[in-house]
Amino acid sequence: MNIGMIGVAAVLGISAVGSAIGAGIAGQAAIGAWKRAYMANKPAPFLLMAFAGAPLTQTIYGNILMGTMMRSTKDPALLFAAGITGGLAIAMSAVAQGKAGASGCDAYGETGKGFAQYITVVGICETVALFVMAFMFGAL
Repeated sequence: MNIGMIGVAAVLGISAVGSAIGAGIAGQAAIGAWKRAYMANKPAPFLLMAFAGAPLTQTIYGNILMGTMMRSTKDPALLFAAGITGGLAIAMSAVAQGKAGASGCDAYGETGKGFAQYITVVGICETVALFVMAFMFGAL
C-alpha cells in the first residue's frame, strides 16, 4: 500500500467538505435575506448567489492539487502529509469564505449597497486557498 495515495485522495475530499460547509453557511444567509425581501414585497437580489457559490471553488483547487500530487514522485509520506494539511487549509478557507459570504448576504440584502466591498472580503478568504495550492506545488 502506498500511503501517499491516501493524501492524494484526502486533498480533494477534505477540500470538498470545506466547500460544502462554506456554501451551506452562505446559502442559508442568502435564503434568509431573500425571505426578508419577499416579506417586504421587495425584489430578491440575485447577486447573493455570488456569495453562496463562492466556496465551491475550493473543490476545484483541491482537484488541481490532487492531479499534481498524482504525478509527483516525492516520498509517499510527504504526499500523505501534503494531502491532509493542504486539504484542511483549503477547507478552512472555504468555511471562512462561507462565513464572510453570509455576512455579505445579510448586509447587502438589507441595504442593497456595498457589494464590491463584501465580495472583496470573500475574495481575500479565497486567496488563502490559492496560496496553499501554489505553495504546495513548490513542495511537490
